[in-house]
Amino acid sequence: MENIFRRTGIDVPEPVRRLLQGEAEGWLRTEEFRDEDTLVVRTDIPGVDPDTDIDVNFIEGTLQITARRSDSGRKDQPGYRSEVRYGDFSRSIPLPRGANPDTVAASYIDGVLEIRIQLPEQSDTSAKKIHVSRGGHPSPDAPENYVT
Repeated sequence: MENIFRRTGIDVPEPVRRLLQGEAEGWLRTEEFRDEDTLVVRTDIPGVDPDTDIDVNFIEGTLQITARRSDSGRKDQPGYRSEVRYGDFSRSIPLPRGANPDTVAASYIDGVLEIRIQLPEQSDTSAKKIHVSRGGHPSPDAPENYVT
């Protein structure tokens, strides 16, 4: 299914993609917001060791978070009941074009993983009106094609 999304160029949010692929149980729920010129991503991952159980990677403009929570080992005890999920969890978050992997910082405090990414400066060149000439072949160097 992922190949279909990539080939067609359809941008499907990760929770929807995972649901369609039958992977809804293993994804991390995140909170994302901007703090001035920084993108902040937070996710709750209690009960893990950040040194051994959490991986944060920046791959091809995507922030990839992977976490592992090991079984408590108490399954054989009388009266055992658990609503805690164990296993591997992950999330991929596409970042704005131009995001620099050298500006990514992560911290883990009280079971909350917080990742901060410096956002690239936004230029005013994201929208540009193009002059349409009449007849002939347009030249991008012609004065009438300059946009001011």
